[in-house]
Amino acid sequence: MIVSASYRTDIPAYYGRWFLARLRAGFCRVANPYGGKPARVSLRPEDVDGFVFWTRNCGPFLPVLKELKSRGMPVVVQFTITGYPRALEAAVQRADRAVAQLRALARRFGPRVAVWRYDPILFTSLTPPEWHARNFARLARALAGATDEAVISLADDYRKTRRNLAAAARTHGFAPLPPPDDLGAFLRELGAAAAGHGMRLTACTEPGLGVEPARCIDAGRLSDIAGREIAARVRGNRPGCLCHESRDIGAYDGCAQGCAYCYAVADRAAAKRNLAAHDPLGEFLIPL
Repeated sequence: MIVSASYRTDIPAYYGRWFLARLRAGFCRVANPYGGKPARVSLRPEDVDGFVFWTRNCGPFLPVLKELKSRGMPVVVQFTITGYPRALEAAVQRADRAVAQLRALARRFGPRVAVWRYDPILFTSLTPPEWHARNFARLARALAGATDEAVISLADDYRKTRRNLAAAARTHGFAPLPPPDDLGAFLRELGAAAAGHGMRLTACTEPGLGVEPARCIDAGRLSDIAGREIAARVRGNRPGCLCHESRDIGAYDGCAQGCAYCYAVADRAAAKRNLAAHDPLGEFLIPL
């Protein structure tokens, strides 16, 4: 079993103490976000083939990664670095600090461990296509040698995303923009920038873009890191997703970094309340 931790919230940034306690206990409990009974997920070494972590701030989590390495448990870190303006990312750490963290991961654990995510690509009057092209190239140059893959996606129009973006636009005075007319040329420019710095450009659940599809939960990458084969069937979360089967142990509305486009947070105030209610010694990430 591959454990995802988590595309629902940023466990490395906020919940490292909880994860370490649950790792040592050998299990955690996970609320069903769609209703129904909670699940008990084993975290014992004999039951877990590897971990995939999702984060924008891995600094607080380095001690946990060291412990996992000492246990011989392979990990992949899906590390989002976008460098967007504060109007879109209220409390995300600066891009230069995030770059330094990803480079530190590569030095300590190898360049296959960290995957750079430049997603979602959000087109606004603050971040038009030409801004993205320059910003992506700058970040790719800074990350050269530390990762071999850059994952992109286009922002999805979820209801909570639409509501939060509209509120941010009113507050900060920006406007949404449609994708460029020649989206293919824009993506080819990103692909060339990635390739020029030793990375392949992949797209997360974006069929039809002409970009190699990503596999964010990737048993093959985990196998390379582990030095042994990790077998898992493809079982995506939505149409077009090529991820291998995993169990996610996170919870929605648990990240307070304030990204206006986030699909996993209804509003930042709710996330702050959940963070305040979090018990690092509890079985659930957020109390039911």
